[in-house]
Amino acid sequence: MHGPEDGESLNDDQLMRRAVLVGEAVRGTTAPNPWVGCVVVSGRDPARMFEGATAPPGGPHAEVTALARAGELHTQGATLFSTLEPCVHHGRTPPCTDAIIAAGVTRVVIAMEDPDPQVAGKGVAALRAAGIEVSVGTAAAEVNEQLAPYRKHRTTGRPWVILKMAASLDARTAAPDGTSRWITGEEARRDVHRLRSRSDAILVGAGTVRADDPELTVRLGEGPTPAQPLRVVLGVAPPGAKVLPALELSGPLDDVLDDLGRRGVLQLLVEGGASVAHDFHAAGLVDRYVFYLAPLLFGGDDARPLFAGPGAGTIGDVWRGKLVSVERLGEDLRVEVAA
Repeated sequence: MHGPEDGESLNDDQLMRRAVLVGEAVRGTTAPNPWVGCVVVSGRDPARMFEGATAPPGGPHAEVTALARAGELHTQGATLFSTLEPCVHHGRTPPCTDAIIAAGVTRVVIAMEDPDPQVAGKGVAALRAAGIEVSVGTAAAEVNEQLAPYRKHRTTGRPWVILKMAASLDARTAAPDGTSRWITGEEARRDVHRLRSRSDAILVGAGTVRADDPELTVRLGEGPTPAQPLRVVLGVAPPGAKVLPALELSGPLDDVLDDLGRRGVLQLLVEGGASVAHDFHAAGLVDRYVFYLAPLLFGGDDARPLFAGPGAGTIGDVWRGKLVSVERLGEDLRVEVAA
């Protein structure tokens, strides 16, 4: 339970942004469900707020958790803020709309409608039919970005694909002899583990497994042991590889993504190597690129590149994305680019 600082009342945008933060805290633990945040403002004492986030599969959704924490005393006449339209269908849990109506909530503020065909406006309609005032669109741009992996999965059946690569300033990932360990510094490596913790699966090629023998685990070094993403190898991992047990897949990348989507993977982190990175990029299957750039120069054309394979043959064919952010992490830069 929380309340506004110094008794100051919060507006809809501020309350929805609080719900965004609540949902972000459980990202990477909810698939195939979205990481939704909810804030209930008491109908009895508007200075009191109660929060909830989506539990792991089989557990309650954000709205039900927030309502339970508020209790009947505070839900009568309350306003509920949810980052996503409340569900109206029976899945692993009963409909959230039923819980909201039964709790006596009189106003619901939603950031975005649910793209899942089972909901898709039906939740809003059910609430309005029950006489509840419903507002849609508060902090919509922020939540659309936050839930982009969920939106893609529900509309295409495939996961949101992030390609992560670490490189020198001259776009090289390893020396000619293959040595490459710790191109980037500690802060950048910690950020990679945070990125892994927000992903449902991590994918590498079998060549990378043979060359580097990565674990592909989340090691945050603080708090409780984090949930571990599904480890995926393109090809066959050698016996005894640290990545095992892993899901080993082969065939066209489109089929691989369809397979992972059916398994409930909302966000896939592709970590290489250079041939796998090239193939995902060349096929136009990457939604976001995250580059960690270290202030290093290999200083020649014999060091190993970010992408292994044919590129654009002419300047008119060069791929151009949209710069999302540039962040300094210690001595390194984190550059995020949208497709």
